[in-house]
Amino acid sequence: MMCSLKMVSPRPPTTIFGLQRQITANGDGFPTFLPKGVKDIKDPFARALAQKIVRIPVPLQMENFRGCVMSSCIKPTVQLPDKSPVVLLHCFDSSCLEWRRAYPLLEQACLETWAIDVLGWGFSDLQKLPPCDAASKRHHLFELWKTYIKRPMILVGPSLGATVAVDFTATYPEAVDKLVLINANVYSEGTGALKDLPKSIAYAGVKLLKSFPLRLLANVLAFSSPLSENIDWTNIGRLHCQMPWWEDAMVNFMISGGYNVASHIKLINHKTLVVCSENDQIVSNQLSVKLLCELQNAVFREVPDSGHLPHVENPAQFVKLISDFASGKLN
Repeated sequence: MMCSLKMVSPRPPTTIFGLQRQITANGDGFPTFLPKGVKDIKDPFARALAQKIVRIPVPLQMENFRGCVMSSCIKPTVQLPDKSPVVLLHCFDSSCLEWRRAYPLLEQACLETWAIDVLGWGFSDLQKLPPCDAASKRHHLFELWKTYIKRPMILVGPSLGATVAVDFTATYPEAVDKLVLINANVYSEGTGALKDLPKSIAYAGVKLLKSFPLRLLANVLAFSSPLSENIDWTNIGRLHCQMPWWEDAMVNFMISGGYNVASHIKLINHKTLVVCSENDQIVSNQLSVKLLCELQNAVFREVPDSGHLPHVENPAQFVKLISDFASGKLN
């Protein structure tokens, strides 16, 4: 099979592994469970990837929840049993649409690629809300892996997604082949004082978190892009906030205390690619160097001409790193 790193907008198939996509009655190609705001998105890569989002049942058996969560993700169009699948997480309070520009390139690079919405974010059906603390997010990812992926994976996490990846790998080392940690935010100590806020104040803070001005400011810090593009990317980044359960899930995560994984880092002996961006204004490159020193088996690469999310700003360079790392070319 011939593969290239040419930026093209893929045509999503009607079915993925036999799973029928849910299509709106007017034939626009978007799953019915996505918020209506998806139709206003202009980025062709985001629109194409949104059409590939499906929900798959993930069984959860936890102390305060028993049931099946219809979990949103993007499944690969092909399975490659002889290679480790690449599983993409996303940043704090984001979704699989974060991978809109890198995902088609990863597939063109002949990598079996999944993009997973972490429990409590993304586009899953959480009307019957499960706990959304760190332990529940970890358990959900494991059950999804055990049910569908079933092979050690190359787990990719940007920013807080790197924290999710470290937390998961420390608990379920058998599920991971290699790690890729991008501008990793792994040294923060949970949600801090936010966990002690009265619920009324927590809900007010969450409403502010999803506001367009605050999200636009975050995008300006993350990307060096024209204003018109940043506005569209802001709409992409906050689309999942329109899910009816989102505020409850965010408050649940906030008051749970969040993640605190710094003590897990030295326990991980998996081959790890530590990636940092040349112009990251959110996570200091010094923290990536610190992470490199604490991991037992890691290599380091910097992505030029990109900010906090190199997989959005410089996807071809980023995918080349992932492809070389998956094939063993990076040492």
